[in-house]
Amino acid sequence: MADNITLSAAVRQNLLTLQSTADLMSGVQNKLATGLKVNSALDNPNSFFTASGLNSRAGDLNNLLEDMGQSLQTLKASDEGITTITDLVETAKAKANQALQTGSQYERAQYAKQYNDLLEQIEDVAKDSGYKGKNLLAGDGNDLTTIFNEDATSKLKVNAVDYTDTSLSTGLNLNDLDLTKGSATGFAIEGGTATYTITDANGDTLTSSSKLASGTAFALTEIIKLYDATATPGAVTGSSLTITSTTTVQDLVNEINEAPGVRATFNESTGELNIVSNADATLRLGTAAATAAAFAAIATVAATAATATTQKLTSFGSYDLGDTLTLTDGNNYELGSLEIEADTTIADLVNFIDDFNGVDASFKNGKIALESDTDLSLTSDNVNFNAVDFVQDSNGVTIDALQDSGFSTDGKINRVIDRLTTALNNLRSQASDFGTNLSIVEIREDFTNNLINTLEEGAGLLTLADTNEEGANLLALQTRQQLASTSLSFASQADQTVLSLF
Repeated sequence: MADNITLSAAVRQNLLTLQSTADLMSGVQNKLATGLKVNSALDNPNSFFTASGLNSRAGDLNNLLEDMGQSLQTLKASDEGITTITDLVETAKAKANQALQTGSQYERAQYAKQYNDLLEQIEDVAKDSGYKGKNLLAGDGNDLTTIFNEDATSKLKVNAVDYTDTSLSTGLNLNDLDLTKGSATGFAIEGGTATYTITDANGDTLTSSSKLASGTAFALTEIIKLYDATATPGAVTGSSLTITSTTTVQDLVNEINEAPGVRATFNESTGELNIVSNADATLRLGTAAATAAAFAAIATVAATAATATTQKLTSFGSYDLGDTLTLTDGNNYELGSLEIEADTTIADLVNFIDDFNGVDASFKNGKIALESDTDLSLTSDNVNFNAVDFVQDSNGVTIDALQDSGFSTDGKINRVIDRLTTALNNLRSQASDFGTNLSIVEIREDFTNNLINTLEEGAGLLTLADTNEEGANLLALQTRQQLASTSLSFASQADQTVLSLF
């Protein structure tokens, strides 16, 4: 039989009250410790599961929020790339306009090279505009999809463009320009001089206006011709003069000067007829009935190649005092000009040509060698310039470049400018598109942040404890506990009065 302890009704009642108070205090202390008034489904099933659902959705959205942040960074990187590319395209357009403002093929070729360098930088910037392996300026495989809600029914897809190759028609459609490829040529400097003294029957020198028939070596009806000095001489075209009673020394000078590559002058003080020729030549005298071989030699020019850069240009048939040599490129842009003076040497001519950018000149073995990056022409106002074998040169010394630059003509430059204008418009449109997408993601990011706060706030309303209220409850329970303890003490004292009977 178990031992039973009997408590009075008053003690038992106070003890129950103390136990009840202790239970209540434990609950309040748990709420204060956890901050929750609903800690499990046992506390309030409806609030617990509703709050759990709200918190789960907030967690899902919070994960998406991180993805949105990364999408924002990807869009910002692409936007920075487009801004830089736009600046580079504007610089390329400025280069094209600079090329348009000069006629120099060499300067235009330099601008074309700089233009190509800018296109290369554009491609490099496009390749460097990625973020965490995603690059909206690198084309296929780089489309960006941003999900905005937990079931992925709300999303934004940003299509990538490809600027890593500027020549793509779906991108900037800007091709590298052809760069100039130069060429070379050369021209010989050769010639010789012959002198013949013309006197009258008395041995006196003549003047330019003197009649040739008065000279001891000439007679009426005789013919003076200039022959080339080959093994089988042939008369030079336009160099035949029949002596009449009115034919003067000057007429003879003029007739010789008609031959290409030949120059004649008459010195009145000495009576000397000076003949300078690019090729071997002989001044011959005969009659209409005579054969070529029967024509007697009056003066012979033995032409030789120039041997030193110190030789005067006027000692060769291509050059005369006062001649102006002009250097131009394929656009007829004049690089410069050189006037032939009495002391102008071969070295002066070489240095004149060599002074210009993109042109190299040198002298060797009687020949001036020319190299030019662009088309080039060296011309003279003297028809004898560069005449060869008594054949006149109609266009001087010319170089046709193997390839002209993409900026060589105004038409080519204007076509490039048109393409650059289109590329700029496309870039601005694409920048606007990326800007709109950036704004959308930022707005949705702010919305998601606010929604997460709303969800968590709602869950908190269902489960969070009011610490002020619970603190007041704990204080009240502590007071109740103290009172119950006091009451229990009083009840125990009543039972102890029985001891006084003993």
